[in-house]
Amino acid sequence: MNDEELLALSNERRAALDIYEMRAIREFYKTEKRPCTDAEFETIAQTWSEHCVHKTFKAKIDIDGTSLTEEQKKAYPGLCVNSIIKTYIKKATDDIDAPWVLSSFVDNAGIIEFDEKYEVSFKAETHNHPSAIEPFGGANTGVGGVIRDVMGVSARPFAVTDVLCFGHPDTPAENVPKGTLHPKRIISGVIEGVKDYGNKMGIPTVNGGVHYHEAYASNPLVYCGCAGIAPRGKHRTKPSAGDHIISLGGKTGRDGLRGATFSSMVMDASTGDVAGSSVQIGEPIIQKKVAEVLIDARDQGLYSAITDCGAGGYSSAVGEMASALGCDVDLAKIPVKYQGLAPWELWLSEAQERMVIAVPNDKLEALQKLCDANDVELTNLGRFTGDAVLRVRFGEKEIINLSCGFLHSGPPQRKLKAAPPKDGKPFIKYPEYKEPDLNAALKAVINHHAVNSKEDIVRLYDHEVQGGTVLRPYDGPEGNVPQDAAVIKPMETEGKKAVAISNALNPRQGLLDPYAAAASAIDEAVRNAVAAGADPEKTAILDNFCLGDPNRPETMWALIEMARSCYNTALVFKTPFISGKDSFNNEYLSSEGKRVSIPPSLLISAMGIVPDIGRVPGSDFKKEGSAIYLVGKPQFSFGGSVFAELFGIPSGESAAVPPFKKEAAELYKKLHSNIMKGLVLSCHDLSEGGLAAALYEMCLSGIGAELKEDFHTRLGASKIASLFGETTGCLLVEIKEENRSAFEKEMEGASIYEIGKTCGKAGLKL
Repeated sequence: MNDEELLALSNERRAALDIYEMRAIREFYKTEKRPCTDAEFETIAQTWSEHCVHKTFKAKIDIDGTSLTEEQKKAYPGLCVNSIIKTYIKKATDDIDAPWVLSSFVDNAGIIEFDEKYEVSFKAETHNHPSAIEPFGGANTGVGGVIRDVMGVSARPFAVTDVLCFGHPDTPAENVPKGTLHPKRIISGVIEGVKDYGNKMGIPTVNGGVHYHEAYASNPLVYCGCAGIAPRGKHRTKPSAGDHIISLGGKTGRDGLRGATFSSMVMDASTGDVAGSSVQIGEPIIQKKVAEVLIDARDQGLYSAITDCGAGGYSSAVGEMASALGCDVDLAKIPVKYQGLAPWELWLSEAQERMVIAVPNDKLEALQKLCDANDVELTNLGRFTGDAVLRVRFGEKEIINLSCGFLHSGPPQRKLKAAPPKDGKPFIKYPEYKEPDLNAALKAVINHHAVNSKEDIVRLYDHEVQGGTVLRPYDGPEGNVPQDAAVIKPMETEGKKAVAISNALNPRQGLLDPYAAAASAIDEAVRNAVAAGADPEKTAILDNFCLGDPNRPETMWALIEMARSCYNTALVFKTPFISGKDSFNNEYLSSEGKRVSIPPSLLISAMGIVPDIGRVPGSDFKKEGSAIYLVGKPQFSFGGSVFAELFGIPSGESAAVPPFKKEAAELYKKLHSNIMKGLVLSCHDLSEGGLAAALYEMCLSGIGAELKEDFHTRLGASKIASLFGETTGCLLVEIKEENRSAFEKEMEGASIYEIGKTCGKAGLKL
């Protein structure tokens, strides 16, 4: 086949393979001196998909230095980045070298030490394209899939997170792109999908966020996270030749076919019609039973390796587990939902609720009894062989005979280009500034979609099941005060330790300055965890990048700037990355040829160890007459702020994204020490909406706040900037009057400012 025919084949099969990858396949089969089978082509396409192999993060990226400053040129030696993952993300973890990180970037989820007996795991995934065309199913199976990731490191899931990005719900129908669903329909479907899976599996949904931007209308982002716990040393990762390949759980259907390749493509008006079957159908009760079987199988030592069956189905799960050994698989043994599936469909279906484990021969009988007792279907697909060849047959008919070396090392490294936008930095158009009344401004800010209460969504999720939730999404005396992080004490554990889970994402900042936005996201995620009692020296983070088409240089520029910032900022905090996920091609191409790309969107999730649950402060004011301090040196700015979106940039104020301050790392350590000594009654970070919004939220406890007349002078800023400007590295704390001296002494050398006091009358006096 010539190049034109190769690309036509890739497009016809929706394989999302470029010409270099298609040529590599052609050359392999020339060497093999035989034609490629349909099943082999589909296997290669999913194994080499962006979704599965992360080609963009491994690409060699050449940078156009024409418009770069000298400082930017120095940041990119040779104007080239050879693998983002190696240069920035994994390198940060390697350079930090935290001894409490037990596993990072090598398994289904990252793992850190909880205590001497237990380890905790954390993973966040995206399910964006599926949620755009079938919101309930996309979100539902997104949650199910990330839960299986945690099951795939032999852990019991104890918490779920969800961060959702939507178009504005009041978008006029005529402005909704052709072939896409209205944001209202996407929002309701996604929320129901998240609720359905977590609630039915009995896993609390404890942390998340909801963001709105017009560019998410046709490309919603659905970030799903899960945390798990397991006894240390119980997770087995090495199958042996002769082990049985065992599938546990759901039956196989056509749902989810080509999901990995579909998620690697730009969407258009026809996507819903041609890719509808790429969205899976979930059955959480089946997965709950599988999870229970796996815990017992783990404790009894019945398997030698485990992985989840997600993107690519058995092709991915078995293929990856057999990458060094090879295998012999008989597809005729697979239980099906209905008849009529072709062998390649059985192999690549992404039907849900399936786990694959390697089982030694002498353990198979015990595993079968365990499955029978729990009404879980066990299927013996074949064996690992030891000859590094992937053999797949249907009965006696062989449909795949592939070298594992070619399959997993064959894709050529992508070569991409990066350049800043030609017309300068992307910008946000703000209204012309007219100074508002302060109280009117406060009302507008707290009603903005970035700040207002999300209780109507959160209350649909069960965040109490399992009985380990210490700090809820909304807490305080009336259960209505938004918290910075969730705190959970897994039921297996003893003592006072717990886990804090937080997140941060700001699409408005991503549009203005990707580098600053990434630093701000890491800072806020860590800051949120610290505010809930987490030890900043025992906090790990996850990175989830969502951007547009990587073949566009401006997309790659935003990506490398974010990744470089991740490296630099993680080193300051000494917060290792333990897992991550990227999602590209989050764009919509209209029938008129108009391209709409999402803002550069980086979600940072943090997991930190809380040494003492009795010291968790929460963000609700506790006591009348307490002193209110701002902790951290503020550098107020209006770039990407809620206030600026509503009223414009005040004259003389900064329109940049708030800069990251390195001193925050030491500040958070000192604050954590004070929290653990019981000196801090409540603590809340400054983020969207600034100081005024944070104070208002703390006052929802029923205890009011009164600011000093000169509070803004103490902070070195104008009143409007002090109230509504946004900054990194700052928190509000409530300190008992009798503890002020001790607190100030403990915080010596750090920037702290007494700005007011709590009062008996509910409300905020500006």
